[in-house]
Amino acid sequence: MHEFRRTISRGDVNELPIRRYEGAVKLVETPEDLKGAMADIRQESVVGLDTETRPSFRKGESHLPCLVQVATARAVYLFPLQRLDCSRQLAELLADPLIIKAGVSLAHDLRQLKLVFPFEQASVVDLGDVARHGGVGQSGVRNLAANFLGFRIPKGNRTSNWAARHLKPAQITYAATDAWACRELYLRFKELRLL
Repeated sequence: MHEFRRTISRGDVNELPIRRYEGAVKLVETPEDLKGAMADIRQESVVGLDTETRPSFRKGESHLPCLVQVATARAVYLFPLQRLDCSRQLAELLADPLIIKAGVSLAHDLRQLKLVFPFEQASVVDLGDVARHGGVGQSGVRNLAANFLGFRIPKGNRTSNWAARHLKPAQITYAATDAWACRELYLRFKELRLL
């Protein structure tokens, strides 16, 4: 069995090659986009899941998630929540017991998402929790990708404006990479029998 490290130093992470998601990324902005996205997502048994929220720069200020990212084997779908009402379809996905939703710090993401639209959740796997149960100290998506997938995810666009009318190409790649990495981590954990 492949040995993995309990911790990985910042220096070791910085030595690793940078990887970004290079597959198809689809912004879901029309009812047709939504139909296509859900048709693909429903074929999966596991998807990577992440959300983005506009950053707060003032004490006491907070924002709700404005982007939901879902990664399949074929594409990453970005759902800009202010542009198209896809709450019914996303609620169905989150409640679907046959599709595993894998992500990092999902409890917080889902709590915040419930303030945007109501849903029940089923088959949600928090990869950070899985790693901690396996004795891995660092459970953020960056450290997990470095430790288990052998690459470094750049963090440059974390504090960009996710509520912007038009997302920049760098934001789109950043958002897609996190969801894709979560799906890849789930598959790796399964291979290592950590799940």
